[in-house]
Amino acid sequence: MSDTTAGRYAEVNGINLYYETHGSGRPMMLLHGGLGSGDMFAPILPTLAARRQVILVDLQGHGRTADIDRPIDIALMADDIAALIDHLGLDRPDVVGYSLGGGVALQTAVRHPEKVGRLVSASAHVRTDAIPAEMREQQGQVSAAAAEFMKDTPMYQTYVKVAPRPEDFPRLLDKIGESMAHDFDLTEEVRGLQVPTLIVAGDADMAPPSHYVEVFKLLDGGLRDGGWMGEGRPKGGHALAILPGLTHYNLFASPLFAAVTLAFVDPEETSWES
Repeated sequence: MSDTTAGRYAEVNGINLYYETHGSGRPMMLLHGGLGSGDMFAPILPTLAARRQVILVDLQGHGRTADIDRPIDIALMADDIAALIDHLGLDRPDVVGYSLGGGVALQTAVRHPEKVGRLVSASAHVRTDAIPAEMREQQGQVSAAAAEFMKDTPMYQTYVKVAPRPEDFPRLLDKIGESMAHDFDLTEEVRGLQVPTLIVAGDADMAPPSHYVEVFKLLDGGLRDGGWMGEGRPKGGHALAILPGLTHYNLFASPLFAAVTLAFVDPEETSWES
């Protein structure tokens, strides 16, 4: 495939997954955050698609992809992405994700390393306790009961505009809330990553910069001087980007996010890889 195509659906892994393709070149899967859709990347999509073929996916229950009878679970959604890669006949595309999509992207690389070229995981903490207790308490309050109060939010208005079943919004809130209520620790999964990985966060993200430095250390990063020729950089070609002036709620639309993503996924144009 090349150039922009209208949205399509793929029957993969038991779900009718919506995706669009934009641009041409080596493929990049782009995965959105929770309660969003691929549309949230509109501010940076032209920049990415000018260099790469971008496959923009709406994850389970989000955007134009209808929900199915299973939990919102990043491991299950990672299997959706792996199945879509096979369906499209892609050869090890890069997988880029933000927030919920960052977790899905990471799990895709963990569970299906042979299908992934490079991984960019943005604003996706890897342990429950990485975010403040008050934030976890707020997440625990996400449920269908909040649907009425969210009707004036951009998230709800975008959802009802494109969702196959707009009445499913309360159900999505229930599932997202249930998903966030579970403790998790992906430390060992991160430590075992087999594909070059870029960890990205805003300097005022949901989890502090120190957490993402810890994640980078799991990938052999930040443990020694990099050396004049980059000989001391992480052995797997991993990298870390803490982006200035950004939060969890605007990083996905930032030109800085687009810039560091393109620099990392096109290593022939950078000196990041040792």
